[in-house]
Amino acid sequence: MRNVPLGTTGLTVPNVVAGMMRIDDKTDADVRALYAAARDAGIDFFDHADIYARSLHSAEERFAEALRLSAAERGEIRLQTKAGIVREGPYFDFSYEHLVSSVEASLRALRTDYVDVLLLHRPDALVEPDEVARAFDHLEDSGMVRAFGVSNHTPRQIDLLRTAVRQPLVANQVQLSIAHAPVVVQGLAGNMESTPQSSVRDGGGLVEYCRIEGITLQAWSPLQGTRGGGGVFLGHPDYAEVNTVIDRLAGKYDVTPLAIAVAWITRHPADMQVVLGTTSPGRVTDAAAGSDLRLTRAEWYELVRAAGYLVP
Repeated sequence: MRNVPLGTTGLTVPNVVAGMMRIDDKTDADVRALYAAARDAGIDFFDHADIYARSLHSAEERFAEALRLSAAERGEIRLQTKAGIVREGPYFDFSYEHLVSSVEASLRALRTDYVDVLLLHRPDALVEPDEVARAFDHLEDSGMVRAFGVSNHTPRQIDLLRTAVRQPLVANQVQLSIAHAPVVVQGLAGNMESTPQSSVRDGGGLVEYCRIEGITLQAWSPLQGTRGGGGVFLGHPDYAEVNTVIDRLAGKYDVTPLAIAVAWITRHPADMQVVLGTTSPGRVTDAAAGSDLRLTRAEWYELVRAAGYLVP
């Protein structure tokens, strides 16, 4: 398992993350098997959010109830959670009160005194940076949160937060896969008026901005595309061309297609983390095989073209 920097913290973290969004209907044995597969593969980073699963904090509760981690084992892993979405609205709330109360509830659900990383869950158009700063200061000073980040934020939205927030923003979790890659491929078509690929959808140069500012990009939905209802692209007939290339590369490297999908993201020099959403221990193991697999430039770009993107 290859480790990458976590923002500017000086810490390193695995470049594959176990996402816990779908575990709240799993048995204790299921959760333990998923956790064991992750740990065996070298994954010690687990991604949560307050709104994940059927009810508020239920996935976090399921994780804690099933594993009942000792203090020593809790210290061996990193827990990341998110706050800011009010699901029943739906709307966003980055107020001091909401952020602090959400983290407090996450800690109770996770049965821990702290989370290693807290992300603001999508942007709040009504954000007041001073409110976020006050919440972050309280959460850090009280020891409840050790590092902070965002998700799905543009460069300018991050800059706005940084006018008040004194803590480094160490991560930005964004949607990225071979089949959903505007944050990466729009730059390939820069200044080309004839193609929609040149359209700016992330505020402009998000990947480059995060590399410059020392912000770790985390790729969510690494197997999701936009065709055929927006589901998993591996093996899907609407993605026949890219699957043909993936299958060939999987044979060459003696891994599963899932590992190639992961390797396409981890090959990028931005040192991204891939956030898995699977609840299958076997698929966690397969995905982890892409952590150290370094595709050639020719192979990486071949996958871009096969996914339907323009490489001029």
